Amino acid sequence: MQESDFALFAASDESEELAAAAVPENSFDDTSTSGTDIPLNTILYGPPGTGKTYYTVIYAVAIIEDKELDTVRSEPYSEVIKRYNRYKENHQIAFTTFHQSYGYEEFIEGIKPDVLDDDSDGSSSEIRYKVSSGIFKSFCERARQATAASAVQVKDFGMNSLPNIWKVSLEGTGDNPTRTECLKNGHIRIGWDEYKEKITDQTDFSAYGGKNPLNAFINRMQIGDVVLSCYSASTIDAIGVITGDYEWHNEYKQYKRLRKVNWIVKNIQENILESNGGVSMTLSTVYRMSNITLADVYRMIEKYSPKAVHSGGTSHASPDETRYVFIIDEINRGNISKIFGELITLIEPSKREGQPEGILALLPYSQKPFGVPKNVYLIGTMNTADRSVTALDTALRRRFSFREMLPDPKLLSGISVEGMSIQEMLATMNQRIAVLYDREHTIGHSYFIPLKDDPSMDTLGRIFEDKVFPLLQEYFFDDYQKIRLILGDNRKPDSAKQFIQAEPVNYTALFGNAEIGAEEDCLYRINSAAFYDPEAYLSICLSQGQSEDEP
Repeated sequence: MQESDFALFAASDESEELAAAAVPENSFDDTSTSGTDIPLNTILYGPPGTGKTYYTVIYAVAIIEDKELDTVRSEPYSEVIKRYNRYKENHQIAFTTFHQSYGYEEFIEGIKPDVLDDDSDGSSSEIRYKVSSGIFKSFCERARQATAASAVQVKDFGMNSLPNIWKVSLEGTGDNPTRTECLKNGHIRIGWDEYKEKITDQTDFSAYGGKNPLNAFINRMQIGDVVLSCYSASTIDAIGVITGDYEWHNEYKQYKRLRKVNWIVKNIQENILESNGGVSMTLSTVYRMSNITLADVYRMIEKYSPKAVHSGGTSHASPDETRYVFIIDEINRGNISKIFGELITLIEPSKREGQPEGILALLPYSQKPFGVPKNVYLIGTMNTADRSVTALDTALRRRFSFREMLPDPKLLSGISVEGMSIQEMLATMNQRIAVLYDREHTIGHSYFIPLKDDPSMDTLGRIFEDKVFPLLQEYFFDDYQKIRLILGDNRKPDSAKQFIQAEPVNYTALFGNAEIGAEEDCLYRINSAAFYDPEAYLSICLSQGQSEDEP
């Protein structure tokens, strides 16, 4: 087995110099006619320490910027990560990690408790259960909104990129003087004037209540958020966007707390019961509407004022330019069937929204149709030491393109410690592991990257003692005879230089003639001092070791 067998695809978690590793051809091609060569659904797989998570940054940037992977990989990693963080702040990239407890409710949607505070001091609350979107469903809704808005050149009306949607009661339900004045003059007003202008942590709410709605109105509500004016328990009469910070207006006899609003549509009667998941609005003066989406808001605006939606204004980017990347780290650690549910069909490229064969599935909790937009890319990573690709859910394997990332000792070229080549050392260990176990349980090059900055015996010793040796123990289930072979201990006549010292067992002296059924002829002891002894490493490398066989 040659060193090149371990250099198909690799990258480091710590050094941008490793971004020059080679990438194999796609296992299948589901890319669009765009500039990027990355399929819609991709899994990067390989042993620990081969740079899978590191490389998701390069993949994500290449997708969003519609570039080929080689183009972005050739750039300095420090520049790529800056752009990655900017896209992430813009909510075009989301990252999650699967684990054994991860489920459909966290990923798609589920029923969760919702604490609705009344207008009191916050000590009394109503608990009800609502359907909440999971992380991936919310991400898809965001991508869909960008696509829908750009497809029809929708105005953004001064909304921020991810506006919260608030319910506000203007004095009460039905027609009243405060409602009329607010809709006329472009603002919203609420009360609790007894507390005066300033609300602090020391404010005592026990007399008049209002702690939670005041906190929402003054602190949580942001410029660019959407506000719905509540007319009744099921209807709204206006939709607007917050344009100003909290103000106190003493000229009013009551309801002196004010936020400026750009009313997009007003004097309407829109029943939002269905959009709100069948839940009526509560008496609380101000709270966030978690079930209403931005797409619902645009639909309502378009219903009452089509020209306001489609004429002029600042429009979003076109669908082809707005791409979203959802990264799932350790995808094989989760129960795929449990987490994905009906999504396993919806993520298929030909079944995406907007495709000729695109489909929508009726979600079990919300009873709303759902599909995956075609501008959402999925990138997963999986550690083959935890679980082989062949053990993955068959339906998942059919829908993803797999790219293997194996250790690449060449990326450690030029690194030496006490005259020992780290490149040769890693290549030799991995060849031995591949023979004694398989190549999916080899050792990644990124474990040795700290030696680039500090090629000392102390650093090498800590890498072996804290990282490499525990990994070998896990791989071989504490089969110390095989670990000795990996580390070349069988070629060292001096036991003081052995990482694992083998001491013969005299069973007769210990147990007499008793039959104990022991299979081991030796007891094994870990020699911690050897990790920091240069001579202990010589037998790891084939060209530097001795030829003695283990007795």
